[in-house]
Formats: sequence, C-alpha cells, structure tokens
Amino acid sequence: MAEAAKIPSAFIWRRLHSLTGVFLVLYLMEHLLVNSQAALFFGSDGNGFIDSVNGIHRLPYLPVIEALLLGVPLLIHGIWGVVYLLTGKINTTGVTGSTPYLPEYPRNHAYTWQRITSWILLFAIAAHVVHMRFVEYPTSAQKGASHFYMVRLHDDPGLQTLSSRLGFTLYDEAQIQKDKAPLRSTGTDKLDNPVQKLEIQQQKDYVASLEKHPLSKGEVIAVSPDFGTATLLMLRDTFKMPVMMVLYTIFTLTACFHAFNGLWTAMITWGITMTTRSQNLMRTLSTILLCLTVFLGLAAIWGTYWFNLYN
Repeated sequence: MAEAAKIPSAFIWRRLHSLTGVFLVLYLMEHLLVNSQAALFFGSDGNGFIDSVNGIHRLPYLPVIEALLLGVPLLIHGIWGVVYLLTGKINTTGVTGSTPYLPEYPRNHAYTWQRITSWILLFAIAAHVVHMRFVEYPTSAQKGASHFYMVRLHDDPGLQTLSSRLGFTLYDEAQIQKDKAPLRSTGTDKLDNPVQKLEIQQQKDYVASLEKHPLSKGEVIAVSPDFGTATLLMLRDTFKMPVMMVLYTIFTLTACFHAFNGLWTAMITWGITMTTRSQNLMRTLSTILLCLTVFLGLAAIWGTYWFNLYN
C-alpha cells in the first residue's frame, strides 16, 4: 500500500497565515466600527462607543480572550508575514534585466503594495499597542465601594462642558494638592472610630492613585465611573493632536488596504474564487468593504474631537 504523502509544514503555515489574516480582517472591521461611534451620530456624546467598550470590558476572562483571539493570530500572521517580506520578490520596479519586470499587470502592483504596507504595519501595530494599551491606557482606582477609571489628558475648554454631560471629574495639580492637604495631618492610627478610620484611608488611597499620574503644565486627570468613558476621553485626547491624526490616518489607510487586498487573495488561496468572474466579483466586494472600513476609521480620527466632542 502506498504511503500517504506528508503535507509540507510550509503549506500548513501558509494556510494558517491566510486563515489568521481573514480573522484579523473581521477584527479590523469590528474595531473601526466601534471607534466610529465616538464620532458619528453627532450629539450623542459618543454613548454608542461607551456602551460598546463597556460591554467588551465586562467580558469574563478578557485578558485570556485577547491573548488567544487577538494576540496569537497577530503573532502567527506577523511571523509568517516577515518570512514573506524577506523571501518575496516584487516585479514592478527595477529595469536592469537581472530580475523580472512586469509593471503592466495591476495585480503585480497590488502585490508590491501588500509588501510595502506589511513593513509599515509591522512597526505601526507595535507602536499602536504600546501607545493605547500601555502609555495612555486608563488605570483603575477604588474608593469605598465605588470603582473609578483615571486617564491623563491635555486640558481644553471643551472638557469642562463634557464633564457634566458624561459624568466625569477633572483634577489638575492644584486640586490634587488641595484634596491632599487635610490628609497630611490625619493619621489613621490615632482614630478610634473604625468607620472614620476606613474613610480617611480610602481617601488617602484615592489621592495616591491620582498622584500616580504625574502632570505637566496644561494636563489634567479625568476620573470616570466607567471604563468606556475614560477610553472615549483617551481617544478624544489623541485625535485632537494634528500629528497623531496624520499618523493614524496613514495607519488606517495602510491597514485597510493590506486587509482587503489580502482578503481577495485569501479567497483564491482557499479555492473559493477560482474563476475570473468570481475573482472580479470578490474584487468588487473587497473594494466596497475597503471603502466602508476606511470611512469608519477616518470618521473616528477626524470627527471624534473636531466634530462630535469639541465641547
């Protein structure tokens, strides 16, 4: 009996690269759909975004879900993507004759841009995760039975009017020191009333949480009762800076092209679109989804602060 041929490991990894890519396309659409709610529906103060983020944040075992459903696919797709970058050859540049030069075919240009956007995304995704997940990520604090989320922001007049509508409190350095002053001379070990002792200690812990965010001139801390509002304020603060708007615009355009050009090729890889007609239909669908997703992403970048939450 003939021995069954062994499937090459490279074939398996390429299929995993393609499959994780399709999953990441779906995540990108969901991610930008949620973000767009911070800007669209003018006058709603981003409540759709707040509700969506709070719903996600309440999921049980969220860190495990993020690691398995986002971290692992990104890692697999990224590692094999680097292999593609180092071994793949583009054929739309160079006219020396030493390498193939076929610029007349549109799909060759698409392949070239897929490689270019791969390099951009390799660094942009890392910077995005560090910026949004670690540098600017809201921190939590406890005060009695209440839970709060804190985020450092650049102050502007619009924050004052938003605070009453969205239910958050603003602290500048002067306010923090004002709240801290009466606590300096109050030692909990000298108090006999256990309730009063607990309240003083909780207030000290709360002020200590505020002081974990060192403030520069023109900065404030927003304290929100829910994670979604704190995240909305972080997004607003990021997208009121022109340099960040430009960088995130490039990031969004790059990610969307890479995603939907990759989706088109994935349908061929998995044998779904094998005829010219089906490939043309898939190209049209991918282009429509590309334009829609770009719109959602750019709406969040350009509309969160300047249109919806300016004041």
